[in-house]
Amino acid sequence: MAVTLQQIAELAGVSRGTVDRALNNRGRIKPEVEQKIKLIAKELGYQPSLAGRALAMAKKNIKIGVILQSAKTPFMQEVLKGLEAAKKEVENLGATVDIQKIDGINAGEVVSIMEKMKENNVSSIALSPSEDRYLMQTINQFSEEYHIPVLTFNSDLENTSRICFIGQDTKKSGQTAAGLMGEILNGNGEIMIISGYEENLSLKNRANSFVEEIELCYPDIKIIGVRYGYDDNWVAEKITEEALKEYTNIRGFYITGSGVVGVCKAIKNAQKEKEIKVIANDFIEENIHWLLNGTINFLIGQDAYTQGYESVLSLFRKFFYGEEPKNEFQYTEIFIKTKYNI
Repeated sequence: MAVTLQQIAELAGVSRGTVDRALNNRGRIKPEVEQKIKLIAKELGYQPSLAGRALAMAKKNIKIGVILQSAKTPFMQEVLKGLEAAKKEVENLGATVDIQKIDGINAGEVVSIMEKMKENNVSSIALSPSEDRYLMQTINQFSEEYHIPVLTFNSDLENTSRICFIGQDTKKSGQTAAGLMGEILNGNGEIMIISGYEENLSLKNRANSFVEEIELCYPDIKIIGVRYGYDDNWVAEKITEEALKEYTNIRGFYITGSGVVGVCKAIKNAQKEKEIKVIANDFIEENIHWLLNGTINFLIGQDAYTQGYESVLSLFRKFFYGEEPKNEFQYTEIFIKTKYNI
């Protein structure tokens, strides 16, 4: 049988209205009384009425802002599916979710959108950040001065006041790729890294940890360097074409983010699918195509949908249930796929 507010009130020696204010964080109650009420409710296993809480949330006008960078990339489209699913779910319970999309990487535009969201009285913000000092300062200001919690997803800015990060442990992802590459090259050869934007911290972490692991465990493998394709397949293709001509001993490419199609097209056009080893990221349709035809040796996944879905749900739970994120770093699983198990 469900526990009622009246039962809690009788045990706490207070009125039903006082219990309601305590459990819904509406103030006008002594801290020690509030603590006592919440402890009794917890011990009894009290669960609030979702319908009643939804009505309360609607009256409070809870708003969650979301800012998605690189929104047109296939990977971020998968993240967007998770965001939109969570948006539909929480709006049925009285909250509203405003999803703003940026095509590329633009920290200035992120800050501008954050300011507009503040003017529209958002309760909290989830965003995919890029490495930028002003953006870091803005996140701190929102959290500490405006009391608007900020959550990061997909890419993180650790040295800020953001409440948590939801996404892949990109350092481990880079190490995983290095281990795979080192083994399939038998510890010899030259490798080039193709990345997206230099300001994308998650891609930078993948590249840096890849290089560190190769240097530590496979000292006979030479890293030619990192080239940036800016999430553009045409640019990635031209970079790869030039690399194949200039570096005759090149034997592998590690692609930290977008640009996979361009790299694979260049390798195919050069008829070097058997010679060149490729490790890429994300289980999106175009990447899976190149995995199945043998151009890509390994794909590393990071659960894009969950990154979007859990970002909205975590902020919603914070206001709906008063639940804080359980962990500062909420890492998604690292998956490894070949053409045989995709």
